[in-house]
Amino acid sequence: MKIISLVFYFVLFGLLNVCAQKSINTNSKMEMEFIKAAENNDTGKLQNFLKQGVDINATDAHKRTALMAATYENNVESSKLLIKAGADVNAQDDRLESPFLHAGALGYLEILKACLATGKVDYMVLNRYGGTALIPACERGHTEVVQELLKLEDYPIDHINNLTWTALMEAIVLGNGGKTHTHIVQLLVNAGCDVNIPDKNGISPLQHAKKNGYKDMVAILEKAGAK
Repeated sequence: MKIISLVFYFVLFGLLNVCAQKSINTNSKMEMEFIKAAENNDTGKLQNFLKQGVDINATDAHKRTALMAATYENNVESSKLLIKAGADVNAQDDRLESPFLHAGALGYLEILKACLATGKVDYMVLNRYGGTALIPACERGHTEVVQELLKLEDYPIDHINNLTWTALMEAIVLGNGGKTHTHIVQLLVNAGCDVNIPDKNGISPLQHAKKNGYKDMVAILEKAGAK
């Protein structure tokens, strides 16, 4: 009887283990298809998966959520759907990108606004360079994103990244000195940024602007009290 009981126990345990494994595999497959649907901007599939109770913040091999996958492709419809459904706007993948950070860095204004509308954005979730969303937006000339971020009263406009650069410094050092970057410098100054935070070598924004021959930037900085 003991032998029969043991055999029964092991058979039952094996069946339960197989069922559990199938359940895990099924869930994993559904989550991967969910993320793929976001990447492909297939809102119909996304809605169906959400109705089935898929984990909205499930991640793939690169730690991307469905919202992160949608954001990488600038899929506005899918991103808004997922954000409205409660997707985490701060979740970071293995490149330390989050939906909010990436939308800011790439100038995806609609997704950025949708993230902000949740009231849940953590401004101090930083990218792999230790920077906020504002810093790459200034560097790359995404004026509308810069304007949107500067509307936020508690936004850290003087945050210093791992290169020891602020948003102002990046607009000067990595910008091209043209109208767009000059306008961004003016926006930052108008917002009350500190115009005298130097880089790790002690070189100020004004000194960099003079060195690069950016006369219009120099004029803006000097008027703001830069040294």
